[in-house]
Amino acid sequence: MAKKKKAQQPRPSMTGDSREGLVVKSTGSAYDVCLDDGGDTISCRVKGNFRIKGIRTTNPVAVGDRVRAVRASDDAWYITEIMPRRNYIIRRASNLSKESHILAANIDMALLVATLREPEVPLTFIDRFLATAEAYRIPAGLILNKSDLWDETDQELGEAMRYLYDSIGYTTYIVSAATGAGLDSLRSATAGKISLLAGNSGVGKSSLINALIPDANLRTGEISELYHTGTHTTTFSEMLRLPYGGEIIDIPGVRSFGTIDFSVEDTGHFFPEIFREAQKCKYSDCRHNGEPGCAVADAVADHRIAESRYASYLNILDEVLAGSTDKYRKPF
Repeated sequence: MAKKKKAQQPRPSMTGDSREGLVVKSTGSAYDVCLDDGGDTISCRVKGNFRIKGIRTTNPVAVGDRVRAVRASDDAWYITEIMPRRNYIIRRASNLSKESHILAANIDMALLVATLREPEVPLTFIDRFLATAEAYRIPAGLILNKSDLWDETDQELGEAMRYLYDSIGYTTYIVSAATGAGLDSLRSATAGKISLLAGNSGVGKSSLINALIPDANLRTGEISELYHTGTHTTTFSEMLRLPYGGEIIDIPGVRSFGTIDFSVEDTGHFFPEIFREAQKCKYSDCRHNGEPGCAVADAVADHRIAESRYASYLNILDEVLAGSTDKYRKPF
């Protein structure tokens, strides 16, 4: 005997109640939207067909987006429109069936939290993050956390990294969330701005936010004794208000930072010091990878470009040449 089909429940219809607001939290399946009129926060879902309108990402809506939400007849709220974005920043999604993952939208600054130990963050990871910020025209900076754990060798390395990245144009903050050292300069930098805070698991991002926002009470994790890596304590993206003005967007820890939308021609553009020297190359299409008359190679030999930065550039270039990233398209 054929099974009887379940009677389908009628879909809720949309009412005329439409509001605009700011996405302040994303769990992947639901979004908290702070409404413009009154500041109330509502939980929203994304309207079903919204995901397929030319948006090839794991999360078509991101924290920082300004959106329109419409109330349905069952009192549930649905996001039906994203307002034009001022900017956004993405990374390659871990889900290979998707193209990218939007980290945040409409931000003033992207800050990467890194550590020299417990865990040690590779320079290539730092440079990939900074190159991505360059690609999406977002000012970026570097935070070296856990300075209270540094020995004399670490101190020298930390100062060398600060000198390197400051000279390129990325302000570097040496801080300790545990002792509060260096936090005043970070407060000054983030005051009145919307700042994305990213980093590997275990670098003390949650502890840093707790130090900047005493009532945030974010959960912190332990470092693995075996692998010297951190555990994920942030499982969703959220915008948090700073007590001295401005907002921080906290995102889950990122274990890797695969680049996306880079082309062979443009990769060097996202390393400011390489881009400057490249103007002197003999050939306009120089890839800075062994070609004759390469001014970038000369600058590396003369220590005007750091070997670590050049190695990071070649690492990304190899990835692009291998075809693992699509041709760069201007995001806006």
